[in-house]
Amino acid sequence: MDLPAYADSSLTGGTAVPPPAPAGDTPAGAGLGAAGLVDVAAERDRTVGASRSHHLNSAGAALPTAAVVDAVVAHLRHEERAGGYEASAARGSDIEAVYAAAARVVGAVPEEIALLDSATTGLRVIIDAMRLGPAARILVSRSTYVSHALHLLSVAAQRGAELVIVPNGADGALDLVRLEELLAAGDGRDDVVCVAHVPTSSGLVEPAAAIGALTRGHGARYLLDATQSVGHLPVDVSEIGCDALVTTGRKFLRAPRGTGFAYVRRSLLGTLAPVAPDVRGAAWCAERDWDLAATARRFETWESSVAGRLGLGVALEELLARGIEGTAGHLVTVAAALRSGLAETGGVRVQDPVACASGIVTFTVDGLPAGEVSRRLAERNVRTVSVPASHAQWDLGSRGVPAVVRASVHVYNDAGDTRALLDEVAAIAGARG
Repeated sequence: MDLPAYADSSLTGGTAVPPPAPAGDTPAGAGLGAAGLVDVAAERDRTVGASRSHHLNSAGAALPTAAVVDAVVAHLRHEERAGGYEASAARGSDIEAVYAAAARVVGAVPEEIALLDSATTGLRVIIDAMRLGPAARILVSRSTYVSHALHLLSVAAQRGAELVIVPNGADGALDLVRLEELLAAGDGRDDVVCVAHVPTSSGLVEPAAAIGALTRGHGARYLLDATQSVGHLPVDVSEIGCDALVTTGRKFLRAPRGTGFAYVRRSLLGTLAPVAPDVRGAAWCAERDWDLAATARRFETWESSVAGRLGLGVALEELLARGIEGTAGHLVTVAAALRSGLAETGGVRVQDPVACASGIVTFTVDGLPAGEVSRRLAERNVRTVSVPASHAQWDLGSRGVPAVVRASVHVYNDAGDTRALLDEVAAIAGARG
C-alpha cells in the first residue's frame, strides 16, 4: 500500500515534510524513528504515561513530558508560598518568553500572539471582534469543528450574515476550484474564510497554503483553526497566508489543558474590536472611553492559569528543540503504517479521505458502534476515542457515518503501541457479533 504523498507542501501548510521510508520498508506497526526523525526511546523516558498505557489519543489530549508537569507544579507551589499575584510577578520574564516561543513555532512575532485558555475561545473572540453583519459572508470548510460551527451558525442567524459550506473535492479536502468561484462571485463583499487545518473527525489535511493564496487574491479574511496541526505539522503563517490562527495546548503541543494561543496578523489587528474588552487588553482612560492594546493581547483576559502558561512555554520549547519537520515526518510515517495495517484487517474500514497526510487515523469495525470499539480497546489498555457525527455534522454527518474510532500518534509511541492497536482491533473485529 502506498503511503500518502504528504511531502506536498500544500498539504502541510507551506513546508514540505520529510518523506517516510518506502512502504515496502515500513511494515504495519514499524517505521518508528524512521530516518532518525525522532528519538522515540528518549521521548518515552521523559513521558511518565508512555509506559502505563498504549496512548493513541494525542488529538484529544497528548501525554505531557515530566518537565511540563514539573513547571506547572513548581509554580503552584510558589503560589502556595507567596500568593498568586506575587508568584506571577516573579515569573514575568518567563511568561513573556511564552509569547516569543509561540511566535517562533508559527512564524510570527510576539506582538501578534495572544495567550488564551483554548482554541475555541480564540475563534469566538476573533470572529466576534470582526462585527460581521448582513453584508458579510462566511465561507466554511466541511472539516469545521462542532464548537466553531455552532458559533458561526449563531453569528449568521443573529446578525444576518450569509454562511456558505464549501464542498469537498474528490480527495475529501476543500474544493479549491469551488472556493475560487465563490470568492470571485463575492468580490466586493465582506468575506471571511474559516477552515480547520486538520479536523477532529479524520486524518484529513486541508490545503491551507492554497486556500491562503485564494483568499489573498480576492481580499477575503482567512481564519485557520490549527488546533490539531500546530505541534503536529509544519505551520508557518506567512507561507499559509492566514490572517488569524488559533490552537490549543493540550493536543499535539503536549501542554496542559486550559492553555492555547492565537495569532493575529498586525495588519488585521487595528480592524478588530473585542466585544468584551478586559483590563488585560484595554485601558479605561476616561469616563466613557477606553484604549485597546496595540498588540494581540487585546483579546486576553486578566485571569489565567499562570502555571498552565508556564507549562505551555516548556512544551513549546521542547517542540522547537525537537524540530517540527522531524516530528511531522515521524507522526505521518507511523500513522501511514497504522492506516495500512487497519486497511488489511478483515471487518475494519479506514474512514480517512485520500488527503489524509497526518498523524491521525480514523476507522470503524463492521457491526459494532465506534464507541463500543473504543471502550473495548480501553479495556485492553489501548487509548483511542470515538468521534460522533454530532461533533462533525458537515463531515461525518454528510458522509452518513454515525461515528469513527480515532487513533492519533505522537513522538512517544513505539512499535509496541501500534502493534497493540492492530492486534486488539483485529481481535475485536474477529469477535464482533
